[in-house]
Amino acid sequence: MSPELLLTILMFAALIIAIMLGISLAFALGGVAVVSALILWGPDGLFTIVTGVFKYMWMVELAAVPLFIFMGVALAKSNIAKDMYEAFYVCAGSIRGGLAVGSCGFAAALSAMTGSCAASTVTAGLVGIPPMRQRKYKESLIFGSICAAGSMGVLIPPSITLVIIGMTSGESIGKLFAGGMTAGLFIVALFIAYILILTWLKPDYAPARVEKSNLKEKIYALRTVILPGLVIVSVLGSIFVGIATPTEAAAIGCVAVFVCVLIRKEASWAFMRDCIYNTTTVAGMVIWIMFGAAGFVTVYCGAGGARFIQDILMGLEIGKWGVFIITMVIVFVLGCFLDPVGIILLVLPIFYPVIKSFGFDPVWYCVLFQLNLCMGYITPPFGYNLFYMKTLTPETPIRVIYTSIIPYVFIMVISLIIMIFVPSIITWLPSVMIKTGG
Repeated sequence: MSPELLLTILMFAALIIAIMLGISLAFALGGVAVVSALILWGPDGLFTIVTGVFKYMWMVELAAVPLFIFMGVALAKSNIAKDMYEAFYVCAGSIRGGLAVGSCGFAAALSAMTGSCAASTVTAGLVGIPPMRQRKYKESLIFGSICAAGSMGVLIPPSITLVIIGMTSGESIGKLFAGGMTAGLFIVALFIAYILILTWLKPDYAPARVEKSNLKEKIYALRTVILPGLVIVSVLGSIFVGIATPTEAAAIGCVAVFVCVLIRKEASWAFMRDCIYNTTTVAGMVIWIMFGAAGFVTVYCGAGGARFIQDILMGLEIGKWGVFIITMVIVFVLGCFLDPVGIILLVLPIFYPVIKSFGFDPVWYCVLFQLNLCMGYITPPFGYNLFYMKTLTPETPIRVIYTSIIPYVFIMVISLIIMIFVPSIITWLPSVMIKTGG
């Protein structure tokens, strides 16, 4: 057995055992890194971990993470989300399955403002579940539509994980945002098409709404979309036209959200205190996972592990598409068990050089990589969105929530296959956008 193979087995086995023992992912990664460095190189090996961690600490792009988190927290704590759902409800509620369609669109819009699966799923669930239950929608349709659309929070920008992918790979974060935007909207469109077809074939899944909204009511309801729409435009527009880098755009977004809250007269010291506290808590968790993973990867790569895996992948006689499929499957499986940030920092530095050497478009690959992480959010046994939904409806058996997302996982797999064969769905917007510093 080669030293590199033994290193791979021992480090990843130790990581899995630590996670099974209930140790936080950040400290499991960091602890395994420290112990491995001491065994391999003695006390001097700890400087290797410090170097790896400092590489991320000095990245300007890292400042975008807490800023985007603040945007999501502030929007979730204000009544902007509730009013947005009312607008989707008025505009789409009159068609069969309209509330589920509105919930999908609402969750996607939240994703474009918060960059967080947790924020989009929980908020959409809080405001969307009661009216759908009141109108006798099937629970599988309720939970599936919200869980699936909420998972787009890590694909539709401003996505925190796309920022981390850009930091790890060196690709333009602006172009990753552009590719994630078109891919996410494409998948949401397929979700909506599925809901409309399902409710047409099985009317009992979503009884038609009796009351109708006239044009005046719809126009009035759409007024509530103006402010959040300006937030989205201020962030993504400034990136796509080259006015600002993603970090600068995140700061612009924070100001835009705060102005929206002031206009709506919802700002208060208690509001700001809660937003800052929650932002600090979530950002601290994300950044500690990044630092733990950075130490783990630095030790593993420094001992020759990454080169060992890359040589195996390059040496497989299955062609570049075979290697591509293997990497996609590995990311999908890992997504069912680990935090997306940890997965990105663990395997992307290993897979990315191999994929790039085969001539694949790096932005296209990174967005597909992220799509696999989206599927992990709604795939048992540890899909985060499934447990968010269980928290919102504790009386619902987890089995019901698990089965509700099966059609949507298949839709996402089909979407991934379509985007593999039609890469322009992802690459078109990045290819035409003005080059930014992100």
